[in-house]
Amino acid sequence: MVLLPALVLPFAAGCSTPPDPADEAAVLAADLTDGTLDVAEFTDAPPDPDAALATLLGNLAGLPRTVTAGEPAEVEDGATTVPLTWSWDLGGDDPWTVGTTAALELVEGEWVTRWSPALVHPDAAANSTLLLATTPATRGDVLSQDGTPIVTDRPVFRIGIDKAHIDTPEAAEAAARDLATRLEFDDVDAFAARVAAAGPRAYVVAITVRAEEAERWDVDGLRALPGVLVQSDEIPLAPTATFARPLLGTVGEATAEIVEDSGGAVRAGDVVGLSGLQRTFDERLRGNPGITVALVTGEVEEELHATEPADGEDLVLTLEEPYQLQAEGLLADIESASAIVAVRPSDGAVLAAASGPGGGGLNTATVGLFPPGSTFKVATALALLRAGLTADTPIPCTPTVTVEGREFQNYPGYPAGSIGEIPLREAIAQSCNTALIAQHGLLTAADVAGAAAALGIGTPGTWPFPYATGSVPDDATGTSHAAALIGQGDVLASPLAMAVAAASVAAGHTVTPVLVAGEEADVVAPATPLTAAEAELLRDLMRGVVESGTSTFLGDVPGEPVHAKSGTAQYGTDEVLTNAWMIAFQGDLAVAVLVEEGEFGTETAGPILEAFLRSVP
Repeated sequence: MVLLPALVLPFAAGCSTPPDPADEAAVLAADLTDGTLDVAEFTDAPPDPDAALATLLGNLAGLPRTVTAGEPAEVEDGATTVPLTWSWDLGGDDPWTVGTTAALELVEGEWVTRWSPALVHPDAAANSTLLLATTPATRGDVLSQDGTPIVTDRPVFRIGIDKAHIDTPEAAEAAARDLATRLEFDDVDAFAARVAAAGPRAYVVAITVRAEEAERWDVDGLRALPGVLVQSDEIPLAPTATFARPLLGTVGEATAEIVEDSGGAVRAGDVVGLSGLQRTFDERLRGNPGITVALVTGEVEEELHATEPADGEDLVLTLEEPYQLQAEGLLADIESASAIVAVRPSDGAVLAAASGPGGGGLNTATVGLFPPGSTFKVATALALLRAGLTADTPIPCTPTVTVEGREFQNYPGYPAGSIGEIPLREAIAQSCNTALIAQHGLLTAADVAGAAAALGIGTPGTWPFPYATGSVPDDATGTSHAAALIGQGDVLASPLAMAVAAASVAAGHTVTPVLVAGEEADVVAPATPLTAAEAELLRDLMRGVVESGTSTFLGDVPGEPVHAKSGTAQYGTDEVLTNAWMIAFQGDLAVAVLVEEGEFGTETAGPILEAFLRSVP
């Protein structure tokens, strides 16, 4: 930027054609758009034009805007005017526009702009500034399909240090340390440092607790501590602190990264979704705040623009509170990663997606990938049925079987009475590894992958919620192909994918899981979908597991007959560990249970699945 004296020289006769003022106007518009006056030239400008512009723009300075220049007016006596249009993106559907005028003069043969606060707004003066204020929109609730709130505003207490009522920094530090100690913070020093760094009248929140947990946290006792302030508030919360938390995510003040990535739609201090579905559907849930833009000149405030807040829309999920709470209760004491997923076969609705606390807050239920072990034998059975076997076809169940030098064996305690030539039905019921592996020459990896896809395992697609369907290699050979037949090797699946597999058998067709009402997945259909006839045969095999196989303990569960398959998957090299699985369906309910580092499927996952079936509506 060059600051020129206010010396106006008309272009002399006989000189070349004067420059086009539109060129300088375009440069000016670009500089005003990016907020850095480094190209346009000015007369009568203040010592620091960038700072002067920033002052005029106020807290709108960082918001997206576009300034465009119109056609210059007719040049008279070496001067002209150019209309400017400011278009501000304030986060609503339509931009806010303001028209201003730039005065251009010819100075030493070049067009320059006469500095004026009116470049920003026609009514602006040297001591003016724009001020944007927002009225928050009411965030949408997360609801179940019957309208019951899942995430809605619930009462909380914010507990922190109020420095406005503390006389000295030493007293503030003592109060902070006392509060952090009583709250059993792992890092008392860190909280004390945060209080010390805050302003002299700041309120520094240490923790926010649900109103129903006030007695547990001794809120009344904390309220009595010197320097401690307890504020009542309401924030969006689920029924419990753990309710589908890894899936639903959390809500809180926008991080600097979210503010930066929002393009002006989110501002510092706004409440937004920070993770999970709350983050994925944040734009829908948060709505648009009401906006007021004023021009403040001294003590005079002129309103320039105002919009009413547009409240956020509700997000409707298929989760049902009784199923989710029951599932989470059954996983509460498990130290390793675990999950229970329940799906309604008739419409694919995900009724529960519980991830146990041992997963460290990760969404084990819908995106955790694990070898599914013998639960995958339902897919292997489908591949064998498609290859021409029937439930009565005899196949060899031997103590061991060797493929390309690798020996496979059955699980410890496999019943000796089921060794030998046994029908496929019995091989599935007793979960004979060697019988299925012995069929590796009959099936290709593509056959197995195709059968798995027909049950919803490894189905590619784009989902409106976090979901990993798993992977089943279609090019495996040798020992990898053999291991895949019993759900190991390179086969991976999530608990939701295995619940979908059970649901597909129950429904008689490939089930697509639904979690967010009104949002459809873009799924690649299996090359050979599951047929009703195939599902009927698989139902017969899974019922045999309960009637005479590994899961007879499910035989007396009240209600419709239970169909099931247990699974135990080994993993690890230095130390061989096992994942315990169970899948089942009963009537219009399909369930998958996973416990990482469990024992056998029937011993670890089985009792959990049985308890879930006995307790849900």
